[in-house]
Amino acid sequence: MPPKSPRRAGAARSQRASPDGGSAPPAAPRLEVGEADFVALCDALKVSEGAREKAWRTYESLSAADGAPAYNKKKKETWGVCIFIVAIDLDEMTFTFTELLKSISISVCTFFQFLKEVDVNMDTVSTKVDSTVSRLKKKYDVLLALYHKFERTCGLIYLEQPSSEISAELSSVLVLKNYWITFLLAKGKVLQVEDDLVISFQLLLCVLDYFIKLSPPAMLKEPYKSAVTAVTVNGSARTPRRGQNRSTRTSKQIDTDTKVIEVLCKEHDCNLDEVKNVYFTSFIPFLNSVGIVAANGLPEVEVISKQYNELYLKNKDIDARLFLDHDETLQPDVIACSQLERTPLKNNPDEELNLILPQTPVRAAMNNIQQLIMILNSATDKPSDTLIMYFNNCTVNPKDSVLKRVESLDRIFKKKFAEAVGQGCAEIGSQRYKLGVRLYYRVMESMLKSEEERLSVQNFSKLLNDNIFHTSLLACAVEVVMATYGRNASQSDGTSAETDLSFPWILDVFDLKAFDFYKVIESFIRAEPSLTREMIKHLEHCEHRIMESLAWQSRSRTVTSMATEAEDVS
Repeated sequence: MPPKSPRRAGAARSQRASPDGGSAPPAAPRLEVGEADFVALCDALKVSEGAREKAWRTYESLSAADGAPAYNKKKKETWGVCIFIVAIDLDEMTFTFTELLKSISISVCTFFQFLKEVDVNMDTVSTKVDSTVSRLKKKYDVLLALYHKFERTCGLIYLEQPSSEISAELSSVLVLKNYWITFLLAKGKVLQVEDDLVISFQLLLCVLDYFIKLSPPAMLKEPYKSAVTAVTVNGSARTPRRGQNRSTRTSKQIDTDTKVIEVLCKEHDCNLDEVKNVYFTSFIPFLNSVGIVAANGLPEVEVISKQYNELYLKNKDIDARLFLDHDETLQPDVIACSQLERTPLKNNPDEELNLILPQTPVRAAMNNIQQLIMILNSATDKPSDTLIMYFNNCTVNPKDSVLKRVESLDRIFKKKFAEAVGQGCAEIGSQRYKLGVRLYYRVMESMLKSEEERLSVQNFSKLLNDNIFHTSLLACAVEVVMATYGRNASQSDGTSAETDLSFPWILDVFDLKAFDFYKVIESFIRAEPSLTREMIKHLEHCEHRIMESLAWQSRSRTVTSMATEAEDVS
């Protein structure tokens, strides 16, 4: 039998008589060992009376269900899961996620796996909890990938044993701690969508650039040492910095020297223009907002850590500073994480013996982006001469309306992207939209060539003057770009992880019906043979999602057309 609720444990006990013969107040309930530990856990996490009562009832239900012995063996973990579920549902998060993990001595992956088992056995988890867990898991995956990349990158930048002329205050351990916490603060301040792996990594490169330029060359390996030793400032000749005091370097110098960022982008296959955009539109304003001045040298770790701590306590999620300590709560559990990703259909025991880890998430993301950029290198932001020829062959020339539509949707997209990601990232949104426009024109031209060959006609006036066709085709092109950049750290297959910018976000931005988008997908895939396997899978996933759910919503054209047909029949 499950133990009684802590609140009810002493309710049936008789009251003791007071010395004057009256009734004394009820004595405090004497709890069993397990119940006392539950109360202690709730006290440590500052859980309210209402939340702990509901959490205990949830635990009682689990203890009475099939598989109860497993929960009884892991009482503390089960209590933690129950408290977490209830706190989310009641909007009473009195603790951070990291505080919970430490209180029950469990890692992130193990906690998520255990929560998944609870959900399967009890169907306890609400969509609200699912959404919170999904956000936490994606944030953890991105942070884990970035920290591993950060460690490896710093190993390539800094000497393990720099010369004796380097003061103790500039030890590599202290510098790396400063790097990482500054990055965490920047990420939290700049990005509203913190699971965007690509922008987060670009921001990390900005932090690396900033600190490398403040580091004495004697600490650095090549090619970073040369990049710092000889730089160009305002067009003047490169001068050595060995004898130059860091405190004399002006903020303007730090902001305008691009040699280091060029090396970083080259070493990591990143688009230089995109990273510079993040640097000047997001990172520099961040430095100014938190009072970090290059002329003052390295920022104080304690000051940066205090500001990050405020952000962490406000978000109540993961204390990513603990990556620096290799804290057990943040260590990846390969078996637990692989079980989280495996579906019931792939429950093959042979697979467990041959787990193959994919390439690093950051490298995979950069490779996908580079592939897309290579495809679009030959494309332009304007209609090609061939497209202009098709426009001129139309009964009504669509050129002006096409250009006005692209321009109008550019403004809308840029605004919506900034609202979703962060106002400092508006130009990043504009860059991604421009890539989408290039792909849109490229695919449109390919489609028209195919139709000309198939139909032996050159006048596509009806199609090219159709606003819905153009909006759908452009939306499809932009979705490919967004999915390429949005491929998350936890993904090992071709699908794109759900984020705030995931499909069907683009439909809302362009005010487009799902079924109209659906109608161009197959033609889009046929017209662009250079699409990666991952992007084809993503578009097919969009197709399936539309037919399974989106197309059947009340505002959908599919529903409207079917209703019209039904009325005609009757």
